[in-house]
Amino acid sequence: MKVAIGADHGGYELKEKLKNYLSHKGVNVEDCGTHSVDSVDYPRFAYAVASKVSSGECSRGIIIDGAGIGSCMVANKVKGVRAALCYDVSSARNSREHNDANVVTLGAGLIGFELAKQIIDMFLSTECTVDRHKKRVAMIDDLDTGKSPSSPTVSSSTPVDISNLDSEDLAKIAGRIQSIIGGTCTAVDDNIVCSDGKNVFIHYGHATDIDPDEIKKMIDAGAGRIGYTPNGKDVPSDVAKYIDHTLLKPQATPEDITKLCNEAKEYGFAAVCVNSCYVKLCSQLLMGTDVEVCSVVGFPLGATPSEIKAMEARRAIRDGAKEIDMVINVGKLKGGDDDYVLRDIRMVTEACHDGSAICKVIIEAAMLTDEEKVGACQLSKKARADFVKTSTGFGPGGATAHDVALMSEVVKGTKMGVKAAGGIKSYADAQKMIQAGATRIGASAGIKISKEAKEVTISN
Repeated sequence: MKVAIGADHGGYELKEKLKNYLSHKGVNVEDCGTHSVDSVDYPRFAYAVASKVSSGECSRGIIIDGAGIGSCMVANKVKGVRAALCYDVSSARNSREHNDANVVTLGAGLIGFELAKQIIDMFLSTECTVDRHKKRVAMIDDLDTGKSPSSPTVSSSTPVDISNLDSEDLAKIAGRIQSIIGGTCTAVDDNIVCSDGKNVFIHYGHATDIDPDEIKKMIDAGAGRIGYTPNGKDVPSDVAKYIDHTLLKPQATPEDITKLCNEAKEYGFAAVCVNSCYVKLCSQLLMGTDVEVCSVVGFPLGATPSEIKAMEARRAIRDGAKEIDMVINVGKLKGGDDDYVLRDIRMVTEACHDGSAICKVIIEAAMLTDEEKVGACQLSKKARADFVKTSTGFGPGGATAHDVALMSEVVKGTKMGVKAAGGIKSYADAQKMIQAGATRIGASAGIKISKEAKEVTISN
């Protein structure tokens, strides 16, 4: 396989690393430039790579700029090119399996070398083999000749041929239906088996006890997971939904963790937060519930090497964690080494997003100046983390309304959340944090907070 690679000045360093990486793997690489960090116009180099692929001189192409967007636009103007902007391993796999992409574009400002290697490995090793995907790729190619995709209509009485659905498709459909009915739903052989207190069998999407048209409407509308508290327990939802029920003490036993999970189910908390050795146990105990499993990484000091943090996160995710709370390297931040801290956060964030997990970044605010807190949040935002979090609970101080408000202001306008943790022992404490901008509360006193909230609700 011969691969064309090119980049502008923003992608030059990553291009050089990927070129050497591929060459050492025995891949025939043709470098289309640029050859320095001097400022250049990305369309020139994107076009050079795309032309190599279009002509057949190279079978695949790799283009890198700051965000990967502009180069993707340029490449797709070239006849015969199907370029895809990929930002993780899943998008790389999808671009090949579903779209037979022959050019990948990367954003050097968004991903690091380690993730870039994984994306390229997936892009070069995956093939488009399923007939229905190949048919749609042919429709894309027809656009080069001016032929528009046909728009066939299917009457409600005409059965749709979906005999080509594979196990991955069924699993995705099962997940979608589960998010709608609020029960459990899994793919078993050629069937999707759902339960909401009774068994409902769906064979390739044809339901026996539920309306498939209504299901399809909700899926097409983009319905996601529906969070709710079974049986209510009279716990105010505006409090319980914020709480990560936490037990991170080193002396915690399996019996303590079991009790924690049972309490989380009873009160409808957002998640349980535990050390990584207990993730598998929690996943088993909380299977089929709305309570997520959260694990800590690099905890509590944050001084673990970044590679080890990423490995710890990946292991916890394999064991069933859906959320990861990582601790930054506070010393590196205070020493002004922002590049290290960004890479540290980014490696864990990439591991989380590869595993469809949420990444929360603990900045240990009590150890930082306000300027350092802002800097830590900005780096977390740049690394595409999902949350910033105040404290480990093991530092010199816990969450304060001032810190929460400051952090909330930095991430305002993004989809990022703010988690307040450490020293939150009452409903009044929780309310202060929520009013300051917290979207999640980490507390070992979750039950006490919920009971106090219930009492306030009843008295009002």
